[in-house]
Amino acid sequence: MGNYILAIDQGTTSTRAIVFDRGGRLIATGQREHTQHMPQAGWVEHNATEIWKHTQEVIGTALGRAKLNESDIEAVGITNQRETTVVWNRETGEPIYNAIVWQDTRTQSIVDQLAAESELGAERFKAKTGLPLASYFSASKIAWILENVEGAREEAEAGKLAFGTTDTWVLWNLTGGVNGGIHTTDVTNASRTMLMDLKTLTWDDELLGAFGVPRSMLPEIRSSSEVYGTAHETSLLRGTPIAGILGDQQAATFGQAAFNAGDSKNTYGTGCFLIFQTGEDIVHSANGLLTTVSYKLGDEPAHYALEGSIAVAGSLVQWLRDQIGLIASATEVEKLAASVDDNGGVYLVPAFSGLFAPYWRPDARGALVGLTRYSNRGHIARAALEAVAYQTRDVLDAVNADVAAANGAPLTELRVDGGMVANDTLMQFQADMLNTSVVRPAVTETTALGAAYAAGLAVGFWSGLDELRENWREDQRWEPSINPGERDRLLRQWHKAVTKSMDWVDDDVR
Repeated sequence: MGNYILAIDQGTTSTRAIVFDRGGRLIATGQREHTQHMPQAGWVEHNATEIWKHTQEVIGTALGRAKLNESDIEAVGITNQRETTVVWNRETGEPIYNAIVWQDTRTQSIVDQLAAESELGAERFKAKTGLPLASYFSASKIAWILENVEGAREEAEAGKLAFGTTDTWVLWNLTGGVNGGIHTTDVTNASRTMLMDLKTLTWDDELLGAFGVPRSMLPEIRSSSEVYGTAHETSLLRGTPIAGILGDQQAATFGQAAFNAGDSKNTYGTGCFLIFQTGEDIVHSANGLLTTVSYKLGDEPAHYALEGSIAVAGSLVQWLRDQIGLIASATEVEKLAASVDDNGGVYLVPAFSGLFAPYWRPDARGALVGLTRYSNRGHIARAALEAVAYQTRDVLDAVNADVAAANGAPLTELRVDGGMVANDTLMQFQADMLNTSVVRPAVTETTALGAAYAAGLAVGFWSGLDELRENWREDQRWEPSINPGERDRLLRQWHKAVTKSMDWVDDDVR
């Protein structure tokens, strides 16, 4: 029996392989960034072939750094950027188009048309899927590829094309690709396509018909924790069971040992995602949140959650670095923000892909407001960090409103993870804006850890959820320290700034 679990974390900006031991401790990591293709405004693409190449490389790097081989690895778990859509030819194994990323907004006209056909508007399929009609989800991206790539519709109807989010793409290649690759996804990723019924956990004919997606393209939906197959003999992991799949935000929640109704976490990655567990109950939001599958372990019932999805968080710091040139590296932003005492009245609303939860305003665009001659680089850097905390407060207000309507208890502590939680300035400001405790775990790589946990449970590496809870350890806690009147003033100004970002996109402006 191997003494380690390997997790593949296929994220929005990079792909990583991380080796964990039985105590949930990180042993070794391999990581490669992939190219962000932005051919025009609102379009975001990845090269799926590049992602698979990097996946193989980082597996080798992680194993090499840990001085391990396939016999030391008991199982492999996969976690991934959700909604990002890959369509490939089953016979050649080649993608027919770049992967269309979850941030991409090119399909807004498709979802607008579907909303216009129903008196329910954007909530046309919400009762069945838990999701509003939005360009965020996979279904409209598949539809765009089928309509805009030459020959795609005909090949799809002939059963030659396969669709998958990037977990499915990695799994298919890892298990052999054209040589018997397994075409499967798990319930958490399927719940983000807008093609799955939340109750039955199956692909739905009404939804497939609305988006014009042939059923033959779709992967089999399975649980988040079971043996799907083994790594192909050509892989460095040859013969190792692939036994866990969770979408990245569900994986981070699982890695935080937030398993029960009322447990929550917030991940500060490319975007920002707050998940609040609702147990085996499907709770539909009246306040702009998504209802999603949180996890399903083998034959056990599915667990559900409310989610607040924020499109831009860590990617705002990347924007300051790459597009604006305000900083040379992401780590500089905290020092620059700390060079000023406050935001100087400057607010930055990062509605680069419209506003996600709880507003769902595709017509919004980014806005930098409150500028005066006094404003400097430090104020803009501080406004960028503060924007992440303000957006999280908006989502938390929605969570508490939905929970109160369901006679539940409000959130009193927020567990946090993701790259930005190393920023102490941001975490303290987050506690101030939420007026609640913010807690960082000792292991912040909770997304990969969650995938490892799902895989390890499936093969008996860990005995159950209680053992995983015992692995969780607190690293640092931040408590609110701001004057309540000052908090109210800052939030009032933030909400005023948000209104300035809305109603920007007209029919002739994209």
